[in-house]
Amino acid sequence: MITMNNIMAKSFINPDFILTNDTAKHLYHDFAEKMPIIDYHCHLIPKMVAENKRFESIAQIWLMGDHYKWRAMRSNGVNERFCTGKDTTDWEKFEKWAETVPYTFRNPLYHWTHLELKTAFGIDKLLNPQTAREIYEECNDKIQNDPKFCPRGLMEFYNVETVCTTDDPVDTLEYHKAVAADKTMKTRMIPAWRPDKAMAVENPANFGDYVNKLSDVSGVSIRNFNDYIDAIQQRHDFFAANGCKLSDHGIEEFYAEDYTDAEVKDIFDKVMSGKKLTENEVLKFKSAMMYIFAVQDSEAGWAQQFHYGAIRDNNSKMFAKLGPDTGFDSIGEFNTAKAMSKFLNKLNMEDKLTRTILYTLNPCANEVIATMLGNFQGGEPGKIQFGSGWWFNDQKDGMERQMNALSVLGLLSRFVGMLTDSRSFLSYPRHEYFRRILCNILGNDVEKGLLPDDRELLGKMVEDISYNNARRYFKFY
Repeated sequence: MITMNNIMAKSFINPDFILTNDTAKHLYHDFAEKMPIIDYHCHLIPKMVAENKRFESIAQIWLMGDHYKWRAMRSNGVNERFCTGKDTTDWEKFEKWAETVPYTFRNPLYHWTHLELKTAFGIDKLLNPQTAREIYEECNDKIQNDPKFCPRGLMEFYNVETVCTTDDPVDTLEYHKAVAADKTMKTRMIPAWRPDKAMAVENPANFGDYVNKLSDVSGVSIRNFNDYIDAIQQRHDFFAANGCKLSDHGIEEFYAEDYTDAEVKDIFDKVMSGKKLTENEVLKFKSAMMYIFAVQDSEAGWAQQFHYGAIRDNNSKMFAKLGPDTGFDSIGEFNTAKAMSKFLNKLNMEDKLTRTILYTLNPCANEVIATMLGNFQGGEPGKIQFGSGWWFNDQKDGMERQMNALSVLGLLSRFVGMLTDSRSFLSYPRHEYFRRILCNILGNDVEKGLLPDDRELLGKMVEDISYNNARRYFKFY
């Protein structure tokens, strides 16, 4: 029976979703839509890709590890056991998510949910308590019987050419090796170097444990700071040998304190003796490590990414219960422009500033970053990049604000585009979402007479931002 609910669903995620004018439709359908995906920053689990994990239900793909959905469910009054609990079934978790979805109007989760249902499963219905059971069973039937719904199948289905995971220096990269050796794997999976723990000296016990792990995996006996850097360099070389071409750093703010080599060596000895560091000592050590990481990246010819501006683990009670990355982080306010400038300038003065992408979690800093780029450009197109709308800015308004700031203060045409930043194999429609928004921005400008109606030139721009720029920037040839 055809119901009004079904009619509404079929008219919601349609071929011209978000595209509000003819130029935007042309740019998307004739240029952006066909381009492959380079997902150069995500949090997928390499083991799942290597083993091509079979999921049992849509809840396992959608709700396991997705703190975006957990935050929305908590805001809707859902009990924690239906978010992260071990004593509830997949159906019970999915049912609570379906109850939450109608309350996510104007939240990007509403768009993402229905884009994923439509593109992956061919489901046009709106997800709500009335449709939940039907959608759950239809999705599960496809997941359990169609090999497309394994990690590799979904990557191939969404035309993902390259995916970059996020990996600690102590990781063995065994699953990356397995994937690289598998000739049936059509998507390239390469590691991205994430050395945050290597400068996390706030907790001496945790840092000491990390140094021991680094020593074991590198084969370097770490007795002092010089040994420590030798061990990190050994792992950096190991990552490079296994295809790594970029690093990523998750930092609260930029660190650019003045320090001497002797001070940093003494700080390392102090923390390794189990003593608590002063705040100034922590800042000096982090500043030294950020500089060393950047020099290593430059000498290896890698690109580097900096994600900054988050206040993490705000809810101490839930952090003690669930640990990090469970949905209790928020946007921070940091006066970091001077430190960012000082950090980049020091590297530039020493000819050690490699290709760099800067992401801010606070949209108030959009113009700060967009103007910072121009201070250090040169040598290659778009060398210093303003990263796409990240995390809480990973939505229509946030993407538009980021691209508008970059457009008026830099060169949007040289932008390396979108990434998923996701733990889910169903998140690739975020690239489609971004491309539709990009095309709509350009289409609106054409319709208003702010840009020439040169479809060939604009089409090339769209193709470049969607794919070509990232391929060139990261040297994914």
